[in-house]
Amino acid sequence: MSDPAARAALLALLDFQAEAGVDLALDETPRDRFADETARRARKAQAPSAAEPAPRRAPARGEPQPTARPALSPAASIATDAAEDARERARRSASLEELEAIVRGFEGCALRMTAKQVAFADGVPGARVMLVGEAPGAEEDRIGKPFMGRSGQLLDRMLAAIGLDRSGVYIANIVPWRPPGNRTPTPQEVAICRPFIERQIELARPDILVCLGGPAAQALLGVKEGITKTRGRWFPYRAGEREIRALATLHPAYLLRQPINKRYAWRDFRALRKALDEG
Repeated sequence: MSDPAARAALLALLDFQAEAGVDLALDETPRDRFADETARRARKAQAPSAAEPAPRRAPARGEPQPTARPALSPAASIATDAAEDARERARRSASLEELEAIVRGFEGCALRMTAKQVAFADGVPGARVMLVGEAPGAEEDRIGKPFMGRSGQLLDRMLAAIGLDRSGVYIANIVPWRPPGNRTPTPQEVAICRPFIERQIELARPDILVCLGGPAAQALLGVKEGITKTRGRWFPYRAGEREIRALATLHPAYLLRQPINKRYAWRDFRALRKALDEG
């Protein structure tokens, strides 16, 4: 494109669409896909039906009943294969440096195609406390570290209130890549990335794990209830051969939207401080 102004306008439009979460171009002209689906169903109804399959033999008395396995959709099958690949790669890492290099080279999660970079971790590996959130935001994606934006500033103040800072904790996310438009990671994306964060916790060897928000608590602790019901509770967490204590609490981003609930987070962080003092 020879016109610099037109080129700049086009790039600005593309940046806006990327920030808004647009990650797929379909057609240059509008298309009625409902009409396409109606036509497809009509053609299928007019097609001659296939021969009926032979009836299955009923199991004899005492013969075990066959168990039907639900067929996976193509998307679910791809996610399952990617999660298994991530699990094998994570298992081979012997240090956090090796794991970070593996994550940076991993191509099984589509989020890496839209994110600027990996936001792997911040703080000090080996610290007694490890905090895990959900996924990076815009500032984290730009800087390459978790909790760098407004929620990170609030987290710093929360830590300071109990005598901690980033030199005394280790911080990461369930998903190390920013989802487009800061949307919530899909269950498939979380499943693909979970082996990495589980191995990261194992290698970091914290004494206490703090799950910031419901998605982190659900992914790591297996809880089904929302964060308002699980916050303030301690859970056992298996980190390799070690079992450590895990605390669920509210995410700083949630507290920015609902500041009245900061009092609950303060109770949780006081419980964290007490656990650290008791050793």
